[in-house]
Amino acid sequence: MDLGPHAGFIVAAYAVACLVVAGLIAWIVSDHRAQARSLEDLEKSGATRRAARRPPPGGDMSALPQDNPPARGRRILVLLPLAIFLALAAVFVMRLGSGDPSRIPSALIGHPVPETDLPPVAGLERNGAPMPGIAAADFKGHVTLVNVWASWCVPCHDEAPLLLQLAADRRIRLVGINYKDQPDNARRFLNRYGNPFEASGADHNGRAAIEWGVYGVPESFVIGRDGRIAFKLVGPISAENLQRVLKPAIEKALAGS
Repeated sequence: MDLGPHAGFIVAAYAVACLVVAGLIAWIVSDHRAQARSLEDLEKSGATRRAARRPPPGGDMSALPQDNPPARGRRILVLLPLAIFLALAAVFVMRLGSGDPSRIPSALIGHPVPETDLPPVAGLERNGAPMPGIAAADFKGHVTLVNVWASWCVPCHDEAPLLLQLAADRRIRLVGINYKDQPDNARRFLNRYGNPFEASGADHNGRAAIEWGVYGVPESFVIGRDGRIAFKLVGPISAENLQRVLKPAIEKALAGS
């Protein structure tokens, strides 16, 4: 998924987090080395004192003060934060790599489409006529594929030919939500790759995407004839997920009432 206009903030936040973690690790390592040196000095000092206070043969050893064993517990406490961090990082990596990220569940599945009306993309035409925007009422009575896209979204360029392939199926209609884009760039994008949409609304401030529960661009939704969201695909459409999950979801919606 493309991070779009939020990329700078996300990268900066990630860099700050990495610096904080790196600083914590450096402090732990430095403290551990300092403790090790201190313990080594104490052990040497204790050995010298014990040699100096060695009793004569037959003397009473119990009368002499006993040195404490090395403070191994402190070493464990010093290394404990690093161990916890590494364990959490390992869990995060395993969770990140598990499952199918394109099938993240959505709380909107089974619910009516959001009551969000969007104006058309300025200057966008189809077959010589202005292309309409999006009205929530237009979803009733049709099986619709809604695609959230933008000209600055790199994966959107990759999925564009597959959207044209889907648009050839006259049983469904394709509708676009143009996310935080410039009209000139959006028009150039569709002129370059072809326009698969019957309607495309301009989501200038990203409010509609929030109401649709969009995680990032691109995303696609299958809407049933009842105007309810039947399926959500997170990320770009690919040749693999088109056949494996998206087409079956569309066929299921077509077979429904």
